[in-house]
Amino acid sequence: MNVRIILSTVACTAALGLAGCSSNPTNQQVGTGVGAVAGGVVGNAVFGGTLGTVGGAAAGALIGNEVGKDRDRRR
Repeated sequence: MNVRIILSTVACTAALGLAGCSSNPTNQQVGTGVGAVAGGVVGNAVFGGTLGTVGGAAAGALIGNEVGKDRDRRR
């Protein structure tokens, strides 16, 4: 089976699972999730392989978390 298909399936399943468990997430939580998914996709496209995907997801989660914090503070 193609690794990209497996990673996409895992990412979608995790995102749906997390979305179903929460109610009214904060901007910080949304930013972390969106950043992780987007970072994983970009990391895989740029660097390829599992390490690129995981590294991109981690970096995206950190950046999304910080952006979400700023938006929560403005409220």
